[in-house]
Parts: sequence; structure tokens; C-alpha cells
Amino acid sequence: MEYKFTEIEDKWKKIWAEKEVYKVTEDSSKPKYYVLDMFPYPSGAGLHVGHPLGYVASDIYARYKRMKGYNVLHPMGYDAFGLPAEQYAIETGTHPAETTAKAIKRYREQLDKIGFSFDWSREVKTCDPDYYKWTQWIFLKLFNSWYNKEANKAEPIETLIEKLKSGDSKFEIRNSRFEIVSWNDLSDIEQQNVLMNYRLAYLSFAEVNWCEALGCVLANDEVKDGKSERGGYPVEKRKMRQWFLRITEYSDRLLEGLEKLDWSEAMKDMQRNWIGRSEGALIQFSIFNFQFSIEVFTTRPDTIFGATFMVIAPEHELVETLTTPEQKEAIDKYIAYVKSRSDVERQQEKKVTGEFTGSYAVNPFTGKNIPVYIAEYVLAGYGTGAIMAVPADDERDRKFAEKFGLSIVDIIDKSMYPGATIEDKVGKMINSDFLNGMEVKDAISRIIDEIEKRGIGKRKVNYKQRDAIYSRQRYWGEPIPIRYKHIGAPDLPFGESDDIPMPLSESELPLVLPDVTSFKPAGDGRSPLANNAEWIKNGYETDTMPGYAGSSWYFLRYMDPHNNEAFAAKDKLNYWQNVDIYFGGAEHAVGHLLYSRMWHKVLFDLGYLPTDEPFKKMVNQGMIQGRSAYCYVTNADKIITEKLHNLGYFPRVFISRNKAKEFTVNGVFTKAGLASVYQAFEEMTKCKVNSVENLRLSTLPIDVSLVEEDELNWEAFKSLSEDRKEAKYVLEEDGKFYVEREVEKMSKSKYNVVNPDDVIAKYGADCFRMFEMFLGPIEQSKPWDDKGISGVSNFLRKFWRLFYSSQTLPEGEQPPVLDKSEPTKEEYKILHGTLKKLESDIERLNFNTCISALMIAVNELTSLNCHKREILQPLVIAIAPFAPFIAEELWEKLGNSGSVHHQSFPKVEEKYLVESSHKYPVSINGKVRAEVELPLDITPEVAEQQVLSLDAVKKWTNGNPPKKFIFVKGRIVNVVV
Repeated sequence: MEYKFTEIEDKWKKIWAEKEVYKVTEDSSKPKYYVLDMFPYPSGAGLHVGHPLGYVASDIYARYKRMKGYNVLHPMGYDAFGLPAEQYAIETGTHPAETTAKAIKRYREQLDKIGFSFDWSREVKTCDPDYYKWTQWIFLKLFNSWYNKEANKAEPIETLIEKLKSGDSKFEIRNSRFEIVSWNDLSDIEQQNVLMNYRLAYLSFAEVNWCEALGCVLANDEVKDGKSERGGYPVEKRKMRQWFLRITEYSDRLLEGLEKLDWSEAMKDMQRNWIGRSEGALIQFSIFNFQFSIEVFTTRPDTIFGATFMVIAPEHELVETLTTPEQKEAIDKYIAYVKSRSDVERQQEKKVTGEFTGSYAVNPFTGKNIPVYIAEYVLAGYGTGAIMAVPADDERDRKFAEKFGLSIVDIIDKSMYPGATIEDKVGKMINSDFLNGMEVKDAISRIIDEIEKRGIGKRKVNYKQRDAIYSRQRYWGEPIPIRYKHIGAPDLPFGESDDIPMPLSESELPLVLPDVTSFKPAGDGRSPLANNAEWIKNGYETDTMPGYAGSSWYFLRYMDPHNNEAFAAKDKLNYWQNVDIYFGGAEHAVGHLLYSRMWHKVLFDLGYLPTDEPFKKMVNQGMIQGRSAYCYVTNADKIITEKLHNLGYFPRVFISRNKAKEFTVNGVFTKAGLASVYQAFEEMTKCKVNSVENLRLSTLPIDVSLVEEDELNWEAFKSLSEDRKEAKYVLEEDGKFYVEREVEKMSKSKYNVVNPDDVIAKYGADCFRMFEMFLGPIEQSKPWDDKGISGVSNFLRKFWRLFYSSQTLPEGEQPPVLDKSEPTKEEYKILHGTLKKLESDIERLNFNTCISALMIAVNELTSLNCHKREILQPLVIAIAPFAPFIAEELWEKLGNSGSVHHQSFPKVEEKYLVESSHKYPVSINGKVRAEVELPLDITPEVAEQQVLSLDAVKKWTNGNPPKKFIFVKGRIVNVVV
């Protein structure tokens, strides 16, 4: 009976859906296991073969865990808000909801084809109001909470108000001189302003890329060299009022939590580096002739005696005050330059730039006046936006000092540390007064003590991590559930405002995204929501939430997706707890995972969750790369023929790979190559070619669907356009046209995208799944190379033939006839050895070696002509996580009831793996002449008798006793004659 994978897969997809085979409910009699995938953003292009890699791995693991007795939650949904759909709406007028729904439908069709065991009854879409109602609800919890450092957790804002009302003198009021005023004496606006300094979701100002011509804010990747990518309009930095999340309050807990997570060290290090915890000191530098100081944070207070100038960020609030009239023009010009630069560009700039403000600070330990500069390498968002510059101990400071002729004072002797760099924290202090002779580590502690003693600063822990911006001036995102108390003239985001943000009540949720007349930004810094008159009339916030809002908690909604009364019921949260294993790309190692962990901790602090970490184990799958195809083609500026001076167009010659290498040396045409190309030109132009200006060989990306094993289907390629049809093709001697191949990221622009639908149509979903796993370890990137896929396809057919050895059986009528006799010891050994290997390797996520083990087992059973039910039926269950369709079909054909995917994974019987004998190589005078299998418990005397009785040994001994008989148990036999 033929293995017809298309019929089998269509049949079981329908049955699984109708019978809800993969639906899961809470079951306290079983241990739970939550397997999660990072849900996709549904793009119109659909999936390519790289996208399902992690899904296939997680599906194998989920199916296996289910067979091992766990109650497995394995859901899927869609991260459905996002900029691409909005950009498409701006270009075409098509509503993002329409394009998103269409893309989701396409994704679902593709995912179903691959045969995943997702519980689709739990599907979520972040753009669904029933879902984002709870995203808005969580935002309200963030807005109405603050971080109590004494309790080390988030609390409702009411507990803060009680502290403020009580006038607790120990309680530090942020950014306020509140200690001289009672809470009740403050106006409503003043009270709200104080609270805004503590709320976990708060309004403040941040610098953005503002494009006046486009009337909108641009992301960093939409700006190049100070201009918008779209239109090339000038872009400047402007401060805009935006929403933030106070994730910095959780910095220490986010760091501490990493220690108990089963994540790779590389992943943990990415989070540690992003948070960037550093210990040091805050130091006040008084300003000469002014009544105020500038505060700096430094991790190297020991170097303060070498601080010979100060640098502040061009955006620093004191720049205008510090700038003298003589320096104003230069400072203004420099600030205009910096406004056109992104933070990344500023940090990567190798050219030294800066301007002197005209003012001086006073070094508190040397008493010397030191000049204050502004420079782009200092950012307002890091530390205090000001640094004490120590050119002797910092590479950037040194280059700055050298350019502007500033003094450099050596303060550390590193001569006893060969190889130490300028910034290494080693050496003995010199030219540093009371620190002289101290090692750096001791000097740091000593100077901080002195700073605190003098009252000019204090010990401080600083973080590189900044609070997360939570506003987007876009339409296609979750509305922020805020209305402003004072409604008057349009409240533009670039200026101060007396409007008070007031949270909506929970009964008003969801605040549903309204229709707008235009998807373009309003042009004044507000989102397209400002185009809706009713929205503005109600005083609603016009910013929407960022892309990471809905993805920061979606894994919790899967636990109870249809609950209208809560984001998830307490009993279900207590049952599923958190994610046991999370599969996803390493590109989300920082943003998504940090925000999810912060949200989870907030909800835990407020009593809504039983755990304070969302993801126990993290698995980063590698990338499946494309094998791009490029063909060689001639290119030139001008071609001059005998009849026409200039053709005005360039007839092209496509040259096969080996011929192209034969025609050129280091990219320059050889004499023979030129002759061949000129001949091709003349055949196309029907006249003599006199000359070709700037003739060169270029490469052109080719759609990989036109290439098989490096050979281009050049006839199909020719039919794609008229100019290709008219072109000449230089083929190899065998009449074929070969292309160059290059492994790189799959991309539509490189025409190297492989559609899984095409692979499944040709080979089947089971083959596609197993081939993706067979390509290599899950965490490694590897190229898609369909040369090996036929091997996996042949394996599945070979497996099928173990059940249907005859191809002449009536199709669909006769079940597989399996031998019910007792398996041999060898057959048992093959089965249980394979089961043991699968158990071990699945748990370690070594799916590629699992496929190898299955292939070996099928080959060995085929060679033994094994068709025994007691061997093959357990093997059907064992292969089911990897190839669910063929397993389900064979399980049914074997006369079993219920789904194979609800069976228990076969138990490994160790007794079949215990060796009772050993095959010994038999050497005669050191050279192997025979092989003999002997029991493991044989004595040397009996072993000698049996070995000497072998015909192959008698031939050398002539029946005489050997000079020596050497027997090493379990290893070798050596006969000396």
C-alpha cells in the first residue's frame, strides 16, 4: 500500500479539529507543564521555512511531555498590533484591522498544515478589544501603583498618599520641596505632580526624532544622517511629553531573578549588560561664580584628582545658564548639529567634537577651576548627563583633552601590571594627595568615605537601564486608558501642560480604538487619533501603547482566555503557575523578556500572581538561513556598434558560473572572455560591436524556486521578462546554467525565501518537520539546503513499508498485517535502545540526534525483515511527536482506538539492553584473523577452549598448543603461535 501523505494529512487535520484532540483543561490529578512559543506578528507575506523552526521543536517537546503523563498547555496566538500594518494603511487606505485579519487567516492555514498540537480554543489576538481590555487594565494597575523601597515591592498609590498625608519626615519626596508644605495645602495639580514622580506608569519628557515636514515622530531606524528615510527631510531632536514605565525600580530584582532561571549564560549576560548595574558615587561640583552645583555620577571617584575638565550633555538643563555671551553662537551651532544625531550615532562617532560653554566648575579636591564643555559623547539619559573628565584614565576623555589642549594629570601607576589598559581598575595611586600609594580598589572606598564626610556627595548604585518609553504616536495600537481633566485647546505634546491625566474606571474598559479619517499622524506631534473629533472631545489620550504592551503578558491570558471578569481566574493561575519552557528568538533577549518580567513582578507584588518570574526555562532557536542564488550578467555604461553610435540600451549576456570564472581574472575580462561576450552582443544587435564602455560582470539575485542543486532553470528564467527573453545565455559544456550560492538571512529582497507550503506539497508535513530538526542542533543557525530532504522522505517511506511490505495490497481495504510472534533479542534491543536514546535526547532538546536514532532503528529493523507488532506498535508511539500524521494513520490502521497522541510513551525495558555476550576480535601473533562471540561470564579456560576450536585459529596452530593465550575480558583475545 502506497504512502500517500497528502491524503493522510488532510484526513487527520480535519479529525483533530473536529474532535478537539489537543484541547486542554485544568486537571489536578496530573502534573502541569506549560510549553510556550513567542507568538508571531502576522505579516502579509506569511511564513517562510525559518519561522516554524522553534514551533516544531516546542511541538515535539509538548507532545512528548503529554505522553509522559503531564497535562500540557501548548497555546498559540498573534501579536497583532504593529507598525507594518499601519504603514500599509497609510500607503493604500486599507484599514489595519482588515490587513491583520487577512494575515492571521493566512498564518493559521500555514500553521495547520504543519500539524501543530496547539490548543486553538485558547487563541489570543492582541488587537481584539476583549484582549486589550486587560492590557489597559494592567496599565491602570501600573498607573495606580508605586514602588515602596522599604517593602521592596509595588503597592497601590493610596499607601503613598497616606505616607504623604502623615508628613513622615523619613520619607524622601522626589523632585519636590514638599517638606515645607503639608499635603493638604497642595493644589490638585501639585498633588498629581508629586504622585507622577512615583507612579509606575507616568508622564514625563523624552527626546524624540521629530520631522517637521512629515509632522511625526520617527524611530531611530527611520532616520539616516539626520534626515528621514522617507522623503529625506530634516530631523531634529525635540523633547516630547510621553508615557513611561518605571522599570528602573525593578533593576535589582530583575538582576537577582536571573540567578534562579534556567536560561543560557549568554542570555542572562545580555540582560545584565542592558540593566548595567554599577557602584560608585554622586559628587557635587560647584560652578565658579554661580550659586549652584552640577552633580556627576562616577564609578571611578578615585580618579577625581585627575579630573581636569567637565563635560555635560548638549541637552543638559544648565547649558543655557552656563553659556557665556561670547560662546553662545558656537554653542547654539553645536546644539543644532547634535539635534540631528541619534544616540547610537553619537556613541559611535570617532571624530572628537564639542564646545566650551565659557564657564568653569571647581574640582572639590584640587580646588582648581576646570572648564565645562558640552559634547555629543555625553548623553542626557545616562547618569546625571554630566561627567568629570579624567583624560589620564579614560580613552574618550584623553582624545577630547588632546584635541582641545586640556591638561592631563597622571593619577595611577600601572607599571606593576604589564598589559593593563588605560581603563583597567588596577595600579597604585599617584598625584592624589591622601590616596597616594593605595591600590585602586582601596582608593575607591576611601575617597567615597571622604566625599560623604565632606558633604559633597554620597555612595550610589547607578543603572544603565532607563525607564521604558510607553507612548507611540501611531494609530494601530492599544488606546491608553487616560482622559485629561482639563479640556480646552488641543494639548500639544511639546510643551508643559496643566492638564491632569485621570485614569478611566475599570467599568469603562475596553477603551476601543475608534475609526479615523486618516491613518497619518496629526502633524502636530499627536497620533492619528487626534483626527477623531469625538476622541478629542472626550479628552482621551491620543498616544497609543507600544508594540510590546500586548506581548508583555499574553502567556497569562492563555491560562483563561475567555474570562470577562478578570485577565485570568485565580484558580487557573494557581494551577498553571508560569511557563515551564519558552521557545523564541534571541533577538528578544532584552526588550520583550525584561518588560514581561517587570509586568509579572508588578502583578505578583499586587497579589494577582502566585509567582514572581514568568519563564522558568528559555530556549533560543537558531535561524534557518537562505541559500541565495546569484547569476553572472554583463553590465556597461554604453555599447557602440558599427551601425548605431549608441544603442541607448544595453543588451545583457547571462554567463554560467564556471564560464564566468573562465572569462575573468580578478573581475577583469580576459581576451577570450571579451571575444565571447562581443560575439554574444553581435548576435543580439545583428551588427559589429566596436566598443563597450566600462564593461563589467555583475551578479543578479535569482528566485531560488528557479534553482535546483545550483542549476538554473534558464528557460523559465527567460520567460519572466522581455529583456531576459532577448538576452544571450552562455551555458556550460553540458548545456546547463549554474549559479553562485551564498548563505545569508532569508529575505524577500534576496529572493531566497522558501515557502513551507511548497515543501509540504512536495514531501509532506511530517517530512518537513523532521527535516527542520535534522538540519542541526535547535540553538544553532543553519542554512536551508533541500538536498537532504529526500533522505528524510525516503526514511518515512521505509518506515511505512515496515507495515506495508507489499505494494500490491488493495488501497484502503486491508490493514497492515503484522507478525504477532515473539520478537528476537536483537529486535527488542533495537526498540528499547531507540526508546532510551529518544527519552534522553528529547529531554536535552537534541532533536537532530533523535531523528538519526529513528533512522538507524528503521534501517536495522528493515535489514532484519522485522514486521512484528510488539516492536512496531511502540515505535509508532515513539515517532508520533516528530511525525504526527503518519503515526496517527498507522495507529488507526493497527486497529487501535483513540488518538496515538493520547498514549503513554513506551517504557524502556532495561533488561533488553543488558549485554550477555561480547564479540571478541581474535588476533594471531597480533593480527586479527577471526571474531568470536563469547558469554560475558565465561572463564579464561573455557574461552581458550572455544577460541582454539575455531577453524580460522586451527589454520595457524596446526592443532598444536599455542605458545601463549591472552584473554582480556570484554576486550580482546590474542593467540601467540
